Amino acid sequence: EKQAEDNNSAECSEPGAMDLKFASSRKYISISVPSKSQAMSPHIKSVDDVVVLGMNLSKFSKPAQFFICVSGVFLFYLIYGYLQELIFSVEGFKPFGWYLTLVQFGFYSIFGLIELQLIQDKRRRIPGKTYMIIAFLTVGTMGLSNTSLGYLNYPTQVIFKCCKLIPVMIGGVFIQGKRYNIVDVSAALCMSLGLIWFTLADSTVAPNFNLTGVILISLALCADAVIGNVQEKAMKLHNGSNSEMVLYSYSIGFVYILFGLTCTSGLSPAVTFCSKHPVQTYGYAFLFSLTGYFGISFVLALIKIFGALLAVTVTTGRKAMTIVLSFLFFAKPFTLQYVWSGLLVVLGIFLNVYSKNMDKIKLPSLLGLWKKSVEERKSRTLSQTV
Repeated sequence: EKQAEDNNSAECSEPGAMDLKFASSRKYISISVPSKSQAMSPHIKSVDDVVVLGMNLSKFSKPAQFFICVSGVFLFYLIYGYLQELIFSVEGFKPFGWYLTLVQFGFYSIFGLIELQLIQDKRRRIPGKTYMIIAFLTVGTMGLSNTSLGYLNYPTQVIFKCCKLIPVMIGGVFIQGKRYNIVDVSAALCMSLGLIWFTLADSTVAPNFNLTGVILISLALCADAVIGNVQEKAMKLHNGSNSEMVLYSYSIGFVYILFGLTCTSGLSPAVTFCSKHPVQTYGYAFLFSLTGYFGISFVLALIKIFGALLAVTVTTGRKAMTIVLSFLFFAKPFTLQYVWSGLLVVLGIFLNVYSKNMDKIKLPSLLGLWKKSVEERKSRTLSQTV
């Protein structure tokens, strides 16, 4: 081969023979595999390599990993919920929910850009059109959710967020023609009844209850149910990273909200108000965005290490704790109807988790319990006779 290459190069150097020999020459493709010492792309790292906030959790034992992830989820998301309600407790801030979302998107874009610079593979893998759709859904999810706090109590908003299953099931029936088992239907019914009961309690005891807030949080819930599927499909299809998804979706969403506030003349009043209360608005918004960004990192790590079943259990417990702390730290009317309706929603969440993991969670059937009790009675009667 070496001699042939030398002959080809010699012949190609002659005038008029270069094009002919070049067309008939063979082409070779070399593939080099990087060694372990070389830096690899984060998209092809080991499955066991779980890094959260620069900390490699794969070096710890399983109990230590669980403790770190659960502590991170509870710590950052409880602070997140507290700061979110604290911002809206500032007198006069409730009409500026969209501006808070604009500031939050700006901070998330900065955090995503910083994280993307720390990794070695900085290429954008997901198409721009897909990011425009994801950004629109993200704006709908977070913008409508933040705006609904101007009309609803924070516990009511959290209860609505727990019931993402309802729009997912409705969309699956009408769009994809799916069929659900009795456990899924029971879960949806429990969540629906719990939501209705909680909302009725809120409308009875809360003087500032407004049906507009219910409509806003319901629309946010629908957008939230769609965005998860779109994000998962895009990341699997194009092998995109979390930092890339955060950077482009939130930066494009920032442009959307900025354009909308400019067209509706809602930007100037919000800027004027926040400039008078910079610490209570921009300062809290920075911490609010930072804790939310850190919290989602621990949730993703929890899913990757222990699976979705345990992650849902932990996040459900966190939401319950958030509601309790909301009643403790912020003065608001309370009724026992909140407790019963909240427990009904928790039951619906458990049924949903059980439906997805029936092979892992085996509950005894009523017939089995009845047969077991009959056998115990027979054994007791026999022992007494003997």
